[in-house]
Amino acid sequence: MAPEGFDAATLYAYTLLQPDTAARFRTAFPVLGSPAGLAAEATVCAQLLQTVSRGDNLTLEGPLRNWSEELRHR
Repeated sequence: MAPEGFDAATLYAYTLLQPDTAARFRTAFPVLGSPAGLAAEATVCAQLLQTVSRGDNLTLEGPLRNWSEELRHR
């Protein structure tokens, strides 16, 4: 069973290449800013960074690393 907000966090991750879209997405899905959503965001970010280490989702590497740093400071 995934944490609350997992699906929203997954979709959000793929908007990171378009910052304006990502900002609108976060507004539309306030679960991402909630304490419960933080677990989902961290899970999705970590999973996608693992795919980067295997050579997938390379275009997302920079935005994912930035997101990871943001999550660390929350």
